[in-house]
Amino acid sequence: MSEPHAASGPSGGHGDGAPRPKRPAPLLFEPTEAQPDDEHFFGLESLTDPRELLDRSTELVLAFRAAADRAMEFQAMAAAQLADPGRFDKLDDAAIADRGRWSEDYTRKMVEFGRSLLKDRRTDGEPPHTP
Repeated sequence: MSEPHAASGPSGGHGDGAPRPKRPAPLLFEPTEAQPDDEHFFGLESLTDPRELLDRSTELVLAFRAAADRAMEFQAMAAAQLADPGRFDKLDDAAIADRGRWSEDYTRKMVEFGRSLLKDRRTDGEPPHTP
C-alpha cells in the first residue's frame, strides 16, 4: 500500500496558485442488470477511435486516482479519531490496523496523517468532524 499523502485541494493541491487542473470525468456505472465481465468496462469496449479511447480511459484513470486519494484522506481522519486518547472507546493501533487492513506501522502513519488533516480542517474554520 502506498504511503499516505494529501490529495489535490481546492487550488489543485500545489499551493502555488497554479490553475486548477481540469476536473476528472464522472464515474459512470453500468446498469444493474448488466452482468459484470471483463468485456464491459464503463463503455470503453465500444469505443473504436483510439484517440477517443485514450481520452476517455485517461479521464477514468484520473477520476479513480482522485477518488482513491480522497477516500484515503477520510480513512486517515477516521483512524485519527479512533486513536484519539480522549475517546472513551479509543482503539489501539492493532485494532485500527485490523479494521483498515493495514500493518500497525502503516496505521501509525495514517493516524498521524489524519491528525494533521483534522488540525488543518479546524484551522481553516471548519468544525472538527465527530462521529
